Amino acid sequence: MATQKHRKPRQGRRSIEQTRRRRIGYIRTSTDRQNPARQINGLRETCDLVFIEEGVSASSAPRPIYDAMLAQLGPGDTLVVWDVDRAYRSVIDALTEVRALTTRGVGFEAMSGEYDLTTADGGFTFTIRAALSEWEREKLRARTREGLAAAKARGVTLGRPRKLTDRMVAAARLRLEETDISMLDLAKEYGVSVRTLGRALHEQKANLI
Repeated sequence: MATQKHRKPRQGRRSIEQTRRRRIGYIRTSTDRQNPARQINGLRETCDLVFIEEGVSASSAPRPIYDAMLAQLGPGDTLVVWDVDRAYRSVIDALTEVRALTTRGVGFEAMSGEYDLTTADGGFTFTIRAALSEWEREKLRARTREGLAAAKARGVTLGRPRKLTDRMVAAARLRLEETDISMLDLAKEYGVSVRTLGRALHEQKANLI
């Protein structure tokens, strides 16, 4: 369930309501990222307030914590994210949101420093790389669907496999991205532990980079 977390103000500091130019952090933690603690701690070190959207996959539409965070932002504030991928679901989503923030007088910063979406060059670089990533994901999804269809035609069922093949891991990733199934339920379906499934997802993702 999504929760809101923030740092306690330091003693003697003016209240957040009485000052602007605040740094407000946001991070989206999805089911495929097991340990976002480093990113969350990094945001807490540099931000006045941090909003954490927990257990939300890339394809999930409702983001109540993100909406609550937007309501807090005002002219002079800066929205801080760890990286663009942890905050937004697609290139169009990111560019649209950042442009909307700019018109409100709100700054934007990605702590990874990889993209500066407030500049033309940064927006162009992000667009190209994000489009390439989406193309690679679509290719993987197409191969996964073809493999599942072929397996079904042969009468193969998932059942409780003794090990996770590359095709099974790809299918698991697709279901995590496109459905609301949890890591726990998916691991039970495959007959493996959450740790085993998480490790397999991480290893396959590393091989795709």
